[in-house]
Amino acid sequence: MLWGCFAAGVIGALHKIDAYFQSCGKMELTKREVEYVALSRDTTETDLKQRREIRSGTAFYIDQCAVRAATEGRILVLEGLEKAERNVLPVLNNLLENREMQLEDGRFLMSYQRYDKLLTEHTKEELDAWQIVRVSEDFRVIALGLPVPRYKGNPLDPPLRSRFQARDIYYLPFKVRATIPDQLLLSFATTLCSQQSSNLGLPDFPVDNLPPALTVLEHFPMLSSQQLVQRLYPYQAMLGKEGCTAVEGVLSRFELLDACQQPASSAVLKVAPANTEQPGQPGAQADVTVRITDKDITFQVPAGTKAPRPPNSNPAFISTPSHAQLLAEMVQSHLVKDMCLIGAKGCGKSVVAKEFAEMLGYSIEPVMLYQDMTARDLLQQRYTLANGDTAWRPSPLVTAAQEGKLLLLDGIHRVNLGTLSVLSRLLHDRELSLYDGSRLLRWDRYQALKEELQLTDEQLQERSIFPVHPSFRVLALAEPPVAGSSGQQWLGPELLTMFMFHNIQPLARAQETSLIQGLTPNVPKEAVEQLLHLTHNLRQTNDPTAQSLASSLSTRQLLRICRRLSQYPEESIAHAVNKACLSRFLPSLARSSLQKGLASCSIQDTQPDAEAHDHSCTVKDGVLTIGSVSAPVYNAGEKMKVPDVLFYDNAQHMMVMEDMLKDFLLGEHLLLVGNQGVGKNKIVDRFLHLLNRPREYLQLHRDTTVQTLTLQPSVRDGIIIYEDSPLVKAVKMGHILVIDEADKAPTNVTCILKTLVESGEMILADGRRIVSAERRPNTIAMHPDFRMLVLANRPGFPFLGNDFFGSLGDIFSCHAVDNPKPQAEFAMLKQYGPAVPDDTLHKLVAAFGELRAMADQGTITYPYSTREVVNIVKHLQRFPDEGLANVVRNVFDFDSYNKDTREVLIEALHKHGIPIGAKPSSVHLAKELPLPEVRMSGYWTTNQEGNARRKLLCPTETHPIDIKGPVFLRVQGYPCERQESRALSFTEEKATWQIPMSEVNIICDITTNNENKSTQQPHLLHTLESGDTVQCMELYDVFPRTISGVWQPFVTVAALGSPLEGQVVLHEEQSNTVLHLDVLTGAVRRLILSQEPEQPAPKASKWWSSSKEAQGGHKMCREFAYKNWLLFYKEGGNQLDVLDVLEGRVHTISLPINLSKVFLVAEDRWLLVESNTNKKFLLTKPMHMGAEDSGVCQLHSVSEDGVSTGHGANEMYVPQTVGSDQLPNENLSAALGQKIVSPNRLLSDTSSYARIIVGFPDLMSPNEVYSFKRDVDLSEMRGGDSGGQIFSRGGLKSSVAKRTNCVSLLSANQVVRALPPGQVPLKDIFPPDVTPPMTAAYLEVTDLNSKKLKYIPVPRSLSVSPYTSWISKVSDSDVLLAGLGSGGVVTVDMGGYVRLWETGLENLQRSLLEWRTMIGSEDGRPIQITVQRDSGLDVTAPKHGKVDPKNAPHVGGNQWAGGTGGRDTAGLGGKGGPYRLDAGHKVHQLSKAEIDAIPEDVRKAAREMGEKAFKARLKEIDMSEYDASTYERFSGNVRRQVQSLRIILDSLQAKGKERQWLKNQSLGELDDAKIIDGLTGEKAIYKRRGELDPELGSPQQKPKRLRVLADVSGSMYRFNGVDGRLERSMEAVCMVMEALESYEQKIKYDIVGHSGDGYDIELVRTDKVPKNNKQRLKVLKVWTQLHFTQPHISLLNPTGSTSFCLYPNQPHTITLNLTLPHTTPLYTTLPHSASHYPTQPHTIPLNLTLPKLTLPHITLLCLTLPHSNSHYLN
Repeated sequence: MLWGCFAAGVIGALHKIDAYFQSCGKMELTKREVEYVALSRDTTETDLKQRREIRSGTAFYIDQCAVRAATEGRILVLEGLEKAERNVLPVLNNLLENREMQLEDGRFLMSYQRYDKLLTEHTKEELDAWQIVRVSEDFRVIALGLPVPRYKGNPLDPPLRSRFQARDIYYLPFKVRATIPDQLLLSFATTLCSQQSSNLGLPDFPVDNLPPALTVLEHFPMLSSQQLVQRLYPYQAMLGKEGCTAVEGVLSRFELLDACQQPASSAVLKVAPANTEQPGQPGAQADVTVRITDKDITFQVPAGTKAPRPPNSNPAFISTPSHAQLLAEMVQSHLVKDMCLIGAKGCGKSVVAKEFAEMLGYSIEPVMLYQDMTARDLLQQRYTLANGDTAWRPSPLVTAAQEGKLLLLDGIHRVNLGTLSVLSRLLHDRELSLYDGSRLLRWDRYQALKEELQLTDEQLQERSIFPVHPSFRVLALAEPPVAGSSGQQWLGPELLTMFMFHNIQPLARAQETSLIQGLTPNVPKEAVEQLLHLTHNLRQTNDPTAQSLASSLSTRQLLRICRRLSQYPEESIAHAVNKACLSRFLPSLARSSLQKGLASCSIQDTQPDAEAHDHSCTVKDGVLTIGSVSAPVYNAGEKMKVPDVLFYDNAQHMMVMEDMLKDFLLGEHLLLVGNQGVGKNKIVDRFLHLLNRPREYLQLHRDTTVQTLTLQPSVRDGIIIYEDSPLVKAVKMGHILVIDEADKAPTNVTCILKTLVESGEMILADGRRIVSAERRPNTIAMHPDFRMLVLANRPGFPFLGNDFFGSLGDIFSCHAVDNPKPQAEFAMLKQYGPAVPDDTLHKLVAAFGELRAMADQGTITYPYSTREVVNIVKHLQRFPDEGLANVVRNVFDFDSYNKDTREVLIEALHKHGIPIGAKPSSVHLAKELPLPEVRMSGYWTTNQEGNARRKLLCPTETHPIDIKGPVFLRVQGYPCERQESRALSFTEEKATWQIPMSEVNIICDITTNNENKSTQQPHLLHTLESGDTVQCMELYDVFPRTISGVWQPFVTVAALGSPLEGQVVLHEEQSNTVLHLDVLTGAVRRLILSQEPEQPAPKASKWWSSSKEAQGGHKMCREFAYKNWLLFYKEGGNQLDVLDVLEGRVHTISLPINLSKVFLVAEDRWLLVESNTNKKFLLTKPMHMGAEDSGVCQLHSVSEDGVSTGHGANEMYVPQTVGSDQLPNENLSAALGQKIVSPNRLLSDTSSYARIIVGFPDLMSPNEVYSFKRDVDLSEMRGGDSGGQIFSRGGLKSSVAKRTNCVSLLSANQVVRALPPGQVPLKDIFPPDVTPPMTAAYLEVTDLNSKKLKYIPVPRSLSVSPYTSWISKVSDSDVLLAGLGSGGVVTVDMGGYVRLWETGLENLQRSLLEWRTMIGSEDGRPIQITVQRDSGLDVTAPKHGKVDPKNAPHVGGNQWAGGTGGRDTAGLGGKGGPYRLDAGHKVHQLSKAEIDAIPEDVRKAAREMGEKAFKARLKEIDMSEYDASTYERFSGNVRRQVQSLRIILDSLQAKGKERQWLKNQSLGELDDAKIIDGLTGEKAIYKRRGELDPELGSPQQKPKRLRVLADVSGSMYRFNGVDGRLERSMEAVCMVMEALESYEQKIKYDIVGHSGDGYDIELVRTDKVPKNNKQRLKVLKVWTQLHFTQPHISLLNPTGSTSFCLYPNQPHTITLNLTLPHTTPLYTTLPHSASHYPTQPHTIPLNLTLPKLTLPHITLLCLTLPHSNSHYLN
């Protein structure tokens, strides 16, 4: 006897079986009644057995299909056996096998044999009393299913399978189908259903759809067969390149590739009601006229219940040729079948669907599909009546079927196929069985049943039988499937049978232009052209990055941009495109691709700068104005819902709000995307506050469901009551709905917002519907003022939210919200913390700005935001005495346990002067030495004799300067970030910068003004402003050149003052070239001072000869450059040239003496030194050289007289510097130790620390000279390790350095010199046991106030210039010095490091106070509670301790391993243990005193035991200590990068493993959708989080495949010494191996090398990846050996004894790869026995005796064994 039959077959064949078996609920052949159930993944036990319903307050059980079929003797048809989840169908096992089943209501189903047997012994009443029910002998089960694994689904459970008899139902044979007129099309379809086609991965062709397709072909014989195939089998949309080629090959084989020759449909010309039926009546038809090329064809199609509308009569729909053709093709398909439109998001699917519906008089019923939608959501929903009874409410899908609407299934690509399968019968046969027992029948079958049974509609409806309206049609909308994707390849064989498919291609450029201009007539045409040029370039490129950007510029998004441009034509197109693509948050590659695309289309960003544009905000007379945009203030009914938030305006946020207001006025819904803490919520609340708009707030999270988004169900008095969610309230009341954290909810939930935004419609769980316009029963009219403001975090790492922007971004107007720019952020923070010092705020802004940049680059994972800085500032405002270094820990302590991140953070904070980790005692100022006592050393007397006065009159000539130029040079800006130097300790060094230097440049000069510093390299001028940018001008083509030889110019730079700020004068001393430069514009002018013809430049060989040294060069005096005049003279010359830059004139003064030096001691008094005698003269000149009454300068000799105190009668010395102004009186008095008021000058020379000349230069009486004498003259001291001598390898300098490197700080009463180390008393500064640091120079600070002397070391430059002799001529030391302000100097070394120093005592004291305030004091703040007590127990000997199998916590004692606060054993917080061991328990820490009291022998034993354990661990992996240190050399350099990579991998893994909701559970959280089932007593009404099994049949999730290709060619080793390329490559491979450890299941990798010998040299195999450091080191060793693969060369281990192979009668080279210093001797021992050298190759040992050395470079040692025919080698 046949108990059950399982029909397995291919898709399409089973639908015929299904239809064949059924007719009006009876089998047509056997006249048998049928119970039908379509199985889906949502089918549960209650759907098969019994379901509870409540009637009059009591729960009743209602029999379901399986029970009804068994008791009534019907046939149970189970369709889609493979769709049901496992463990659901086994409830039928006993019913199938023994015809027995225990029911929930207590009844028991029994087979008819047993029942009849019992009936012979008992009465029926007794059996009824025992609740035994007879199973009919006519009961049969027929199951229909697809073979798995060929198709997706669950394989049959073996116990279930064994209870069925199987029949394979295949396609009808070709001969049977031969009646189909188009044999070629049939042949093509049959080919694609073959096994070979399946092996290629091609889905089955929907053969069942051929008859309807041929019906279309009968009406339109001119149609292309290939186009018809595309509608049935859209291979171009669903298959990859190989699949398309295969299908087109079959088409070509059957001569069906005719799309090019055959004409296509062009347009629908006319739609009119047909005369067959009245419009609106069942079976209404419409006459449609379609023009195909030049032929008009009229045919009838089903029409909707409304009157049809003529095509192209909707002003809101702009018809394009492609849309007209699409509509014509849709009308043809509508004749025979339901349709599916496939197109990218934003391409116009919804608009085309709406136009199609209106044209044919259809009402649209939109149903938004989402991923976790269930079959019940699609068909019927449960609810409670007013009396508490349960009932079923038909879904919009069912009402659409009954009312003849066009059902719009939006997002069919999102819904699970197992859920969609319940619609299979509705789509194929127009029949449907519902959960409440109702059945929908096709119209003609319903009418036939009505006639056959002679029943009325009401009587049939009482029996729950309803007709499907003949006009009912389904139109599905979907995004294109992604070929090869596991989740996005939704278009499979089963769906292919349900629809005819139409692919919406992107519009051609001309069509898109006409569409945009038709919908936005006022948009500038040029803007449209540029926009479409860019969009189509991106769409047509082969670059996948650019194509992904094109998806953000859909037609919908372009229309939005153009609507805005038509309203605000002055806006930048680039700004609109960047906004639409959210370019701020794009990866760098995609962002650069977008910028490149914009540039190629000549689209420039003309958006005004935030600072330049006015973004003020005002509310006046009921009108809000933000920037240039105004809007009326709303008259709110519910004032309490208008947000009011503390908000400080800043330019950047106001610019965002102005942008938002523009879109808001255009009627857009807004999406704000940004990092956390950038102010999205504040901006929105402030925006709504200004507009006075009430707000409804909705925060999403991962557990948000579609139901909770719209309604919140609750039970009240046994009745389900639906509370409106904020979304529904906002829609009703016209409030603004703010949806926060939109990226946290699954995109399949948030996608239901699409219909609400696009068409203003949404269906709620309680059956109500939100509509935009007309009021209908059970609807909610959307208020015209309703808007949505959605907030989301940026997509991607590290937020790991769902890509809300990618899914729904194009239906919103998007705004990127970023952290404010530095100036705006500073202004905002100042409002939060008005009492916080500005310097502190600037440090915070700079530090956080850098951290955000690092987060963008991926260096750190957390994007630090404005929120954190605001919290720090609020804390400092509230507690001003707490140090900044402590307060920032509020933010950064989150990262305190991540060593690598912590290091990066500390480095960034230190760079900007936030002394985190510093102690108040870390003050490391230079040691002070006593200054020798001041003594009067002589007199200077300015002679006034008449004869001398008459002789020494100096004539003056004035002439204009000759200006050549200007020439404009490029001024290039380079980033030059300030690095604060007082991070961990307080020193005189304040900050550093590094200017870009190439090795061919040296620093020649440095000068400063109040705002910036200029450094001069011979061919480059660098200007360092107070910001973070250095401006560089190249002067290679400006200076005159020599004909031959090496040119070594010497340039001096002078910075001019007001009104010539930003301009400098350069003077080259050898050629006397004077250049005037504007560093802002790049203008260069050459100033010709002399009126004599210009002499050609001498050859370089003469420039640097000894005769040249004797001649002397030209000099420039720049003391008064800030007043825009300079003085030039020639060493040995007898004239002075005074250049007035402002007036453009030169005053030439002729002198009767030859000059050696000139010092401008005042503006009108100059000190001259004669060249041969070193005699001094004072030149007095008129204040204004151009004054006509006094054109003559007077020269007075200055006599120097000694005192009779033993200093000598006449001490002659040449000053190095003389002050151009006098010391303040208080400084003069402090220096001389007496109260004195007098003119004075501070002078410095080599024999004294400082000299003060009292009375000079104003008093003619003898001027007293006070000196602070040196013990030894600097000129007599050897420079020692000076810069020049370091570079010349100890050679003597060839000439005296030209820079004196000495400045006088008059207000600080200091003289500062830069001295080489050899001229510094190092023994007095450093203790005898301390080695002085390697320095470039020392700053000698002579403080005349405190009478102290100190030497500040200047750090040595990291780079070394090759121009050693040149540098030695510039300076004695490796630094140049210039004064800066009142109490500081600036130095620049030859490596380009600019350092800022504070030397003034007052400045230092003030800075130290601020520094200590920033650190804060922890005194008196109890960080932890410490109970001081001695354990009283002593240590004995270290040991590991016993292992507790239960891992219980152990405190104290000395028995267990892993305890805390104990002794002797391995653990934490104790004393005397061998090593630390963390067992995961709370740590009890012994006091430090008790730990320190451990005896030394016990400490030693513990150390030895720890070392022994370390060696044991190395031994486990067979790794020596040397190997461990070698591996550490590579691993240590990339540890931070390994950590960063592992963080990213962990996060991706966490994202991939995010758990999903598992429904229909018996434990967990109550499922809102199952509340009514809970009322009725169902058990499986819960949901819980769990790992969601992959959908059966979906492609297996395989690990990613990664191949690392390493360069192992010999050049890597050859040039490693030059640029470290080999070591860096090995570090990179080490990083990959370490980072991917333990991720082998996720990423399979191998490493291969390539060189001249091959391209796939194996280093690591995928199945044998290194597991530990030893194996990873082995890979690196093998790599190095690959560099020595030439014949007869062996790589030897660097320690111990090793072996190599000798080949007789050939020369041998042995290469040792050793880590050795230059002078380490190498000892080798070779055996010398002749027996060791037979004629065959053999191995001999080589013994090496090497010291244990580790140096950062590799030394190669080659031993060459000579060619020898003998049996031994010497």
